[in-house]
Amino acid sequence: MPTTAISAIGLHKSYGDSVVLDGLDIEVPAGTIFALLGPNGAGKTTTVHILATLISADAGEVRVAGHDLSREPDRVRAAIGVTGQYSAVDQLLTGRENLRMMGRLHHLSAPARRCREAELLERFDLVDAADRIVAAYSGGMRRRLDLAMTLVGSPQVIFLDEPTTGLDPRSRRTMWQMIRELVRDGVTIFLTTQYLEEADRLADRIALLDRGRLVAEGTSEQLKRLVPGGHVRLRFPDVEELDLATRVFPDGSRDDEALTLQVPGGGGVRELRALLDRLADASLEVEELAVHTPDLDDVFLALTGRPENAPGHTENAPGHTEKEGAR
Repeated sequence: MPTTAISAIGLHKSYGDSVVLDGLDIEVPAGTIFALLGPNGAGKTTTVHILATLISADAGEVRVAGHDLSREPDRVRAAIGVTGQYSAVDQLLTGRENLRMMGRLHHLSAPARRCREAELLERFDLVDAADRIVAAYSGGMRRRLDLAMTLVGSPQVIFLDEPTTGLDPRSRRTMWQMIRELVRDGVTIFLTTQYLEEADRLADRIALLDRGRLVAEGTSEQLKRLVPGGHVRLRFPDVEELDLATRVFPDGSRDDEALTLQVPGGGGVRELRALLDRLADASLEVEELAVHTPDLDDVFLALTGRPENAPGHTENAPGHTEKEGAR
């Protein structure tokens, strides 16, 4: 496996007059988690489909797992796994039969298939449910089986398109742990998600795509530093205390109904100490103090900034049948 698992330079894709990708550049180091975020219709799923050889780009150069996508598509397919937004499992088969089917598609010998089935059923905690039909599985079990099927061929790179959509919080955290374990084993993960917390928790690097172009890229902390908005929220027992606090902190933003004052600041230790000293010097009584620092939601809204970009809004390009949704 090369040090760079995915390299894309100058990707372009259009559907008629609608430009979906406009000169996209991506580089993903091997053995890391890369998260691609963006508003509805930004081109995230189109990007995944191109990198996974499902559709072709109009222009650009791509290498995946060291293979040129245009010249060696079969080698790329042999090196990758793809788990879509919706489980691609056969609900009329058992979990074991689904894994067996994937083993045959990968041309594994019968002994190798049985070994791989047992290994993956154990790894994904599906041993007890292995011989039940998938229709009886919970949503979390289906997603675990779906990921297990992706691993039958031992891929070097896995594309996960919204892998935890529809899962309850416990199942989502179970999936997060499994994803982390894959990376510890050396697998590279390319992730799209509508859950910004998911990207924050998992990704080594995050890229924000808007209208087919990357508008920001970096670690979670680097992206959060791109936008202002940190503040300390103070709540007071009565209007008199709030009035006095407003005079002490004239740059604050007050809410008379909630009896709160938002004081701009990054929430660092020195800033908090200085703020507490000013409160003490003014003999102000504070009932509650909360620190807010910018999160990925703030970054998302600041850098895309259009109401229609909210997760859940669907906007398809004219003549383009792929549902980008919140991908």
